[in-house]
Amino acid sequence: MSSPPSPATPSASAEAAAVLGPARLRLEPDPSLGRHCGGRTLLGGSPYRVLRLSEAGARLVEGWLAGEAVADRPGPRRLAGRLIAAGLVHPRYSAGPFTAADVTAVVPVRDHPGVTGALKVLRSPGGPAGVVVVDDGSRVPLPGAAVRHPVSRGPAAARNSGWRNAGTELVAFLDADVVPEPGWLDALLPHFADPRVAAVAPRVRSRPGGSVLERYEQERSPLDLGPLPAVVRPGSRVAYVPTAALVVRVSALRALGGFDESMRYGEDVDLVWRLAGRGLLVRYEPGSEVRHAPRARWSAWARQRFDYGTSAAPLSLRHGAAAAPLRVSPWTLACWAAVAAGRPAAAAGTALITASLLPRKLHGVGVPAQESVALALRGHWGAGRMFADAVTRSWWPVAVPALAASRHGRLLLAAAWGRHVADWRAGRPPVPLPHWVAARVADDLAYGAGVWWGALRHRTLAPLLPDPASWPGRDGVRRA
Repeated sequence: MSSPPSPATPSASAEAAAVLGPARLRLEPDPSLGRHCGGRTLLGGSPYRVLRLSEAGARLVEGWLAGEAVADRPGPRRLAGRLIAAGLVHPRYSAGPFTAADVTAVVPVRDHPGVTGALKVLRSPGGPAGVVVVDDGSRVPLPGAAVRHPVSRGPAAARNSGWRNAGTELVAFLDADVVPEPGWLDALLPHFADPRVAAVAPRVRSRPGGSVLERYEQERSPLDLGPLPAVVRPGSRVAYVPTAALVVRVSALRALGGFDESMRYGEDVDLVWRLAGRGLLVRYEPGSEVRHAPRARWSAWARQRFDYGTSAAPLSLRHGAAAAPLRVSPWTLACWAAVAAGRPAAAAGTALITASLLPRKLHGVGVPAQESVALALRGHWGAGRMFADAVTRSWWPVAVPALAASRHGRLLLAAAWGRHVADWRAGRPPVPLPHWVAARVADDLAYGAGVWWGALRHRTLAPLLPDPASWPGRDGVRRA
């Protein structure tokens, strides 16, 4: 996906010299941030990494974490930009270069009678400068649509038609069933003070309701990516954001050619990953919220999950290991493979050996041995959850029958599905435990069936193969 630099593709030197704009900038730490060696060694971010600071840099970070603003000078701004891009801290601007008057809302519609509620909010005072409604082949033409496709061409084509009719520097994509909260742009637009930021997404929450499905969706909607801010990129805590609600620079869309219209599903993930591949930043900002309508019936809900799963194959063909169902180190892969093979002693030995090796790698950058061992063990334990997700989700058509054939395998399946019970006990969602577990299992089965159908259709095993990513030892150390 390499390409020559363009106005939306900063070179490495330009990125290093990026000035984040005149807005007063303060930083808040990510929950993962840890500091050692007098503040000169930072650990955290997503993907997890180690950053080594100079003494002067450590003093700057100390002040920023205490609430000081980042000085509007190239040196401090460059360091702050590196910390932000790594996901170690998150920016908070006093203002930004854009207001709602610089935004055009793009709403693709196809046979959706409820769109009037969203349009009413968008056209209220304080809303975006304009609204472009794209009728994507509705059976009954939608009155007042700015663009109409005689036949449905899909959401990617509808969004492309919309942003190409916008006359502002930013576009806000909103699905027809999404209703923004008042002032939803206020927390998003300041992020564009950083010229590297190409897109910012709010938190998409399910509308409240009384049915079991509606209550389940409030807790487990695939569009709701949680309460923590993040840099969006493959392999991170927030690996994608949906275009159910997304604000994007038009210049970035123009540089990429917009959405890939050959993709029926996953075109939003593809766009985000292409932006990240050009060195641009996509941010998730849960300080802004919108609400979407969940599916009305369980059959429609299962079909949605299946359709999402079918996008894994085309994403894998375009982005390789970024779409892998499992991303772990080779040592962790060996550890949990031993567990699956019924060799717990070998698994424990592998885990202990790798836990003992990591301190040697990180000692030279100031990470205490105790922290290194804890980091390695947490990595192995967290990978166990990832394995359980892969076995009962993407791999289930093969993995579940294979494991169910033996007593040891059945115990592993019970443990894998038992995580749903643990999640219910930890969060106490407003759904009875039996309904919760049944819905979680059905959720995984529908998505996994879609993954396999997409793999067969595209004749590829790529979306089923794990990515044995290297653990961040010395290769993950960066200096600033």
